[in-house]
Amino acid sequence: MQLSPLLRSSLKLSTRVRKYTIVRTPPANAPRECPTPLLFVSAAKWDADSAKGIDSLSTVLTSKGFTCIHSDLSPKTTTECPTALIDGFVHELKSELRLSGYASFFPPVIFGRAGASLIAQAYISSNPVSAMMLMGNIPAKNAEVPKTLLSAPLEEFNFEPKFPISLLTTPQHMQHLLEHNRLARAGVSRYAVDELDGQEALLKIEEWLDKLGI
Repeated sequence: MQLSPLLRSSLKLSTRVRKYTIVRTPPANAPRECPTPLLFVSAAKWDADSAKGIDSLSTVLTSKGFTCIHSDLSPKTTTECPTALIDGFVHELKSELRLSGYASFFPPVIFGRAGASLIAQAYISSNPVSAMMLMGNIPAKNAEVPKTLLSAPLEEFNFEPKFPISLLTTPQHMQHLLEHNRLARAGVSRYAVDELDGQEALLKIEEWLDKLGI
C-alpha cells in the first residue's frame, strides 16, 4: 500500500520507536481516537513477506484514529526447532507490547501476514486479544510452511475460534484455505481481494473493524 506524497506530508503522527517496535498514535486532526490498539506483528529477517506493506497500512490506519503498534521481531536463530522458534517470537512480542506501554489497555486486535500468521496464532493461544486478522499467503496447514522458514512441521494450532477472526487474501488462495484451513472451514470472516496492498484491502480491513465496533 503506497502513501501519496500529499498524504505523507499531511500526517503528523506521534511515533515512538523501540528496538523492534514502532508505536504510532493518532494525530490531533484524526476523526476519532479508538481505545483498542492494532498490533501488527512481522519478522522480516525470517520472512520478508510478513512485513510487506505493514508500515504504510499502519500509518494510514493511524491517521484514521487507531493507535498502531508494529513489532518487527528478529529470530535468535532459524535453525532451532520450530516450536522453540515460534515460542521465542511470542515471548519477544509479549515483551515488546509490555514495554510499549499498551499491555494493560484494551486487548489489541492482532494482525499477522504470511509467516507472521503463525506468530499471531501462537500468541493468541495464551494471550488475550480483541480479534485477529491473518493476511496474505496464510499457510492452510502448518505442514505447508516452507522449510526455508521452519526446519520441520510445527504442531497444528488447536485454539477454539470463539472470538472474531478474519482472513484477508487473494481469491485463489482463499479457495485453497476453504478446502484445507480449519479456520476458513469454521466460518470465520473472509475477505478476498485482488491486491493485498491496495485500496480495496484497506477498505475491507476498515469494514471488518467497523463490524467489530472497534
